[in-house]
Amino acid sequence: MTRQYITRDGCEGFRAMSRRRAIQAGVIGALGLSLGDMLRLEAADNQAFTQAAGQKKDAKALSVIQLHLGGGFQQQESLDPKPEAPVEIRGSFGVTKTKSGEVLSDNFPQTAKIADKINVVRSLVGRVPDHGLATYHLFTGYPRTAVIDYPQMGSVVSHELGKRGELPPYIAIPNKNAFSGGTGFLSSAFGPFELGSDPGQSNYQVRDFSIPGGVSAERFTRRLAARQIVEGRIRQQKVDPDTLETMDDFYQQANTLLTSKQAQDAFALHSESEATFELYGREVVGLKGPDNRYHPKGLAERLIVARRLVESGVRFVTVTYGSWDCHVDVRSNTLDQMPALDHAIAGLVIDLEQRGLLDSTIFWLTSEFGRTPKVNRDGGRDHHARCYSNLIAGGGFTKGQIYGASDATGAEPAREAVLLDDLLFTIYHQLGIDANKELLAFGTRPIEIIKNGKLVEGLLS
Repeated sequence: MTRQYITRDGCEGFRAMSRRRAIQAGVIGALGLSLGDMLRLEAADNQAFTQAAGQKKDAKALSVIQLHLGGGFQQQESLDPKPEAPVEIRGSFGVTKTKSGEVLSDNFPQTAKIADKINVVRSLVGRVPDHGLATYHLFTGYPRTAVIDYPQMGSVVSHELGKRGELPPYIAIPNKNAFSGGTGFLSSAFGPFELGSDPGQSNYQVRDFSIPGGVSAERFTRRLAARQIVEGRIRQQKVDPDTLETMDDFYQQANTLLTSKQAQDAFALHSESEATFELYGREVVGLKGPDNRYHPKGLAERLIVARRLVESGVRFVTVTYGSWDCHVDVRSNTLDQMPALDHAIAGLVIDLEQRGLLDSTIFWLTSEFGRTPKVNRDGGRDHHARCYSNLIAGGGFTKGQIYGASDATGAEPAREAVLLDDLLFTIYHQLGIDANKELLAFGTRPIEIIKNGKLVEGLLS
């Protein structure tokens, strides 16, 4: 029986409350009736967080789209094939050539066609082959500890750069990964806005994104006015002004999302052409068809929404797709999920370039680790963190490059090893964030955004 990549939902107290939940509590809860509880929540949260002074640098990129393949993506069947290795290493697939003569797996024919626009990193080095721990490390840049909870990269970007337009700066499609951590020692205001709905499904509707049924626009306006009266009285009682500003941001964001046509249109798909859906491979299905649990239909739609969001000013978008924990029958896992992934990668890169967004948008394909060089007795590949691959494009990263190399079996880096922490450091750099900057946790403890990170200059154009 195939081992599944299992996620679990959890709540680490009120401090881990998401922006979406805060909006729900504030808006649907009569826009004022729950304010006292929310203020106590934020007062406690803000005591644990103070921002240190930092220096911004010139940004090469404005936004990030992170496509995360949870479970451990098989690099041998995609970005780093080993055609000269024995069959138990190379697996059952062949290769396809890029325009420059490099090879990718023949599962990636569309990606090979646009290889002159992307950067493939074949020498990425992680720390631990455990789903939860490795995912946390990927999203935060730190190993999980019992002492300090670190913020996700999207939360740090939200904190450092703020909003660029009406929409939240950090959005997760359809939801955030359960292993990825939260806002850590940063305020919950910097957490991801979660859609709570899959753009690829027929019933797609962003959760808590409309005025509740039975509430007219006039009644909604009266509730806003009532909340302002309540807030004015609270201000007179000399409640922490920083707390009030945080809550005011929640309410303003809620009001924008509920009343702005421009904001709501950014999440919609009705204006997209059939040619765009075809470009992203909406109708492409894998071995088992479109309706099985391991290959949910809708990757094309998820990435189109992500593109619409960065086009509207969102700083950081995470998109999750698939179940890649292939301990058994890696061939079927690959044939089931890879065709849609291949088309979607190529479609997004082409679309970003055609719209003039590729230079200002980093597209980053991630997984928490890779797979073992040798196929096991069940025809699968197991966890492997010592050497694996990522794909990155746009945002000032070099185009048409294969960076680094794994050894003959893919077990270890052969040259130009890239520590995961250094890759995150480099992405921050392209966004204009100095990842050496220290943020203050618990009001007194300085913590670097990335500890001892280094710029991978060979990845940059």
